[in-house]
Amino acid sequence: MADVGVRAARREDVPAVTATQIRAWKSGYRHLLPEGPLEQMTGPSAEELWNRQWEEAVTTPPTPRHRLLVAVETEDALSSLASGHGEPGGQRVVGMASHAPAEDADLDPSTTAELLTILIDPDHVRRGHGSRLLNATVDHLRDDGFATVVTWVFADDEAMVGFLTSAGWGPDEAERILDMGRPIRMIRLTTDIS
Repeated sequence: MADVGVRAARREDVPAVTATQIRAWKSGYRHLLPEGPLEQMTGPSAEELWNRQWEEAVTTPPTPRHRLLVAVETEDALSSLASGHGEPGGQRVVGMASHAPAEDADLDPSTTAELLTILIDPDHVRRGHGSRLLNATVDHLRDDGFATVVTWVFADDEAMVGFLTSAGWGPDEAERILDMGRPIRMIRLTTDIS
């Protein structure tokens, strides 16, 4: 049995964060996005870009209100040795969430934050990692004085929309269209955390 938790990302987590992001996108977005753009977002050159971006997020965030959190599983001795995944008690990154002050022109970044991403490795979904990451994010944002949080999601991403609406988020009428070889609609969800 594995212990689970959420903590701030460390520099040594960056490769696992990038791998989690790419695996989650390939699994979760394969029916939402055209194949070409998805390959561009998850291919080898993109992996290098994401590694650099996440390393900067961990080592030199733009402000103290920019954070990258990771969901981890700490394996006990028996399951670690049986699975062949490292040393007993080692932590494995299985999810990630990042947040920052909101940048949309119609929002006040002193009181509104944006959940930039929340992703779980496809092999570790439905184990509570998403809820733990979301709760930890909200705790940090409240500590930082934010009253509202927004996030952009693909309108057709039923799993993410369902997850967030079940946690009390709702659409705020803002939307945008991405040109990815065909129009991809995104909607902005919001929640009050005051």
